Amino acid sequence: MKPTLVIVGRPNVGKSTLFNRLTRSRDAIVVDVPGSTRDRNYGEGRVGGKSFLVVDTGGFEPVARQGIVVEMARQTREAIDEADVILFLVDARGGLTAQDREIAQELRESGRTVLLVVNKAEGMRPAVAAAEFHALGVGEPVAISAAHGEGISDLVELALAPFPEADETRAEAADHPMIAVVGRPNVGKSTLVNALLGAERVLVFDEPGTTRDAIHVEFVWEQKRYTLIDTAGLRRRGRVAETTEKFSVIKTMQAIADANVAVLVLDARQEISEQDAHVASFILDAGRALVVAVNKWERLPAAERDEVKRLIARKLNFLDFARIHFVSALEGSGLRALMRSVDAAYAAAMARLPTPKLTRALQAAVVRQAPPRAGMVRPKPRYAHQGGVNPPRIVIHGNALEHLSEGYCRYLERFFRDTFKLTGTPLRIELRSGRNPYAGHKRRRAR
Repeated sequence: MKPTLVIVGRPNVGKSTLFNRLTRSRDAIVVDVPGSTRDRNYGEGRVGGKSFLVVDTGGFEPVARQGIVVEMARQTREAIDEADVILFLVDARGGLTAQDREIAQELRESGRTVLLVVNKAEGMRPAVAAAEFHALGVGEPVAISAAHGEGISDLVELALAPFPEADETRAEAADHPMIAVVGRPNVGKSTLVNALLGAERVLVFDEPGTTRDAIHVEFVWEQKRYTLIDTAGLRRRGRVAETTEKFSVIKTMQAIADANVAVLVLDARQEISEQDAHVASFILDAGRALVVAVNKWERLPAAERDEVKRLIARKLNFLDFARIHFVSALEGSGLRALMRSVDAAYAAAMARLPTPKLTRALQAAVVRQAPPRAGMVRPKPRYAHQGGVNPPRIVIHGNALEHLSEGYCRYLERFFRDTFKLTGTPLRIELRSGRNPYAGHKRRRAR
């Protein structure tokens, strides 16, 4: 699984700037879970062949006694507990402070790997910028400038040196579906896991967990093999009945990244929450196939069910590619249909689409609805081929495709999805325009 880097430091040392630099984005996911603050962000980064998760925490004040800073400190400590490497950020311009010393002491006691990062060192000799921070006793300081990008690559390589390159083809190469059961606390994830693993027709084979908090469990359902990537509190086969519900954003992101298919579990008795939307956004960003399980259906009065179905369909309209099932994990009802949809979503995610058929589908889509003009230019899609699976990626070649609107790309996505019956998986469209051989040449005047 991907290693997790957690950025920790006192306020205003440049943590968010470093976060944006590592994730190469300013619109990373903001996770709003109970007790969280707006300062705790999650994102993904990549350097060379290594990818990793990044957590940006709020200003850390270990000895805070009251106010929002106490809650921020609690959230930072929770992030520290889930970290593989802590990037302890200090300010070269502000110098060493008493608060830096307090944070260093707590990080030493955490037992985690800590890299001391001296930020805002632009225009300074690295040795001079880092000199006074040796006194913190948390290792050799690394001087960087998050704002200017100086020293970032070396920092990430140093942080990720103990970790091998993640085998991101693992899910693609699997010959059976890898399923992540995800959702917010108390929606019945553990009950659903237990229902899948505990029935007499299911055979279970334990494998050692690949991280501190995750475990892969192989099982057979109706003579088909699956791997369950646990996010529901499962630890050992002897403790399958355990129903502890813990919402770990990092754990959920790692499980989704490892899976082919995510089963998003919702509570039929509760409205769609921000947490549900955030988990769904993780799944969409990762490009994973999706099946939605609306659990605890047996507890909902029959008179309310039609209205709940309409509300869920409206609020989850951005997941229109996914099948929705109304199940009771407690009673075991609806699970057979749910697993059939898992199979269909997996087949769609791993589908191999021949180039001739893709090109004919593209041409049929253009005939049905031509791309709109962009000023004096009309984009001309010409042919298509498949660029990858999990999710399926369709590469379209043509002229002036950079002028295709987002709306037309969504139209093409729907057309391909309907043509090839790709139910349950997102679809990626990649555009490649041919080079204009006359670009940059001045037009000769006729004599």
